[in-house]
Amino acid sequence: MQQCEAELKAQIEALLQRAKRSDEAEADEPELDIPAEIDRREKRLEAIAAARQRLEQRPRDGEGNPKGGRYKRDFGVPEAKAQENFTDPDSRIMKRAGGGFDASYNAQTAVEDTAHIIVAAELGNNAADCGQLLPMLQAVKDNLGALPKQGLADAGYRSEENFAKATGLEMELVVALGREGKQQVQVDAEAYPHTATMAMKCQTQEGRGAYRRRKWIAEPPNGWIKNVLGFRQFSLRGLKKVQAEWKLVCMALNLRRMGALTAA
Repeated sequence: MQQCEAELKAQIEALLQRAKRSDEAEADEPELDIPAEIDRREKRLEAIAAARQRLEQRPRDGEGNPKGGRYKRDFGVPEAKAQENFTDPDSRIMKRAGGGFDASYNAQTAVEDTAHIIVAAELGNNAADCGQLLPMLQAVKDNLGALPKQGLADAGYRSEENFAKATGLEMELVVALGREGKQQVQVDAEAYPHTATMAMKCQTQEGRGAYRRRKWIAEPPNGWIKNVLGFRQFSLRGLKKVQAEWKLVCMALNLRRMGALTAA
């Protein structure tokens, strides 16, 4: 943005100088709508200024106070490598499977274990999954009128806060603490009592058996969305619109799945 901003300012200045030239000099130059060119570049500068302002404000919490952690630079000043999407400022830069980064959203699904029907679909612009566990459980309850007897989630959803709040839910929760439930994780039971309890559960035969079911329950709909429906990127822009598009895609998969089960 810094480089682009400097280039646009230089181009606008050059256009203004060109507009001041005499009619005789302009007669030998290609036709150019100078006011339109200046307007286009000024609008681009405004978009850059708005994007920079969003980046500068992003580290603050809801009350405008600094979030926890140490900063390598003045608070509120983004790093030179910080990025912003001009066409969809609600999106965030996230790591792409297979390497690289894209402006993306983080889509979530909750899948039931008999017919692989998606019973809840949500979407956000935070790359981390841990903040989505409790909202997804609430979405399931809202859609079905009750929570399931058991919920399975991978290690991306682990957090002491999640486990503490989940103790009041009328369901069993099994969340892996290591990659695909195979990695054993040492937990400080005094500092993280709820995580330690989950670690003990995941090491039992019942816990391991329950978690093994997660992959064949949750992953097939993801593959069907990509390879059967051919859906690999969003057509809309903006968080609210993309949320609606994601739910529409999941509904389309459910209808296709229901049709296949009915025909069988």
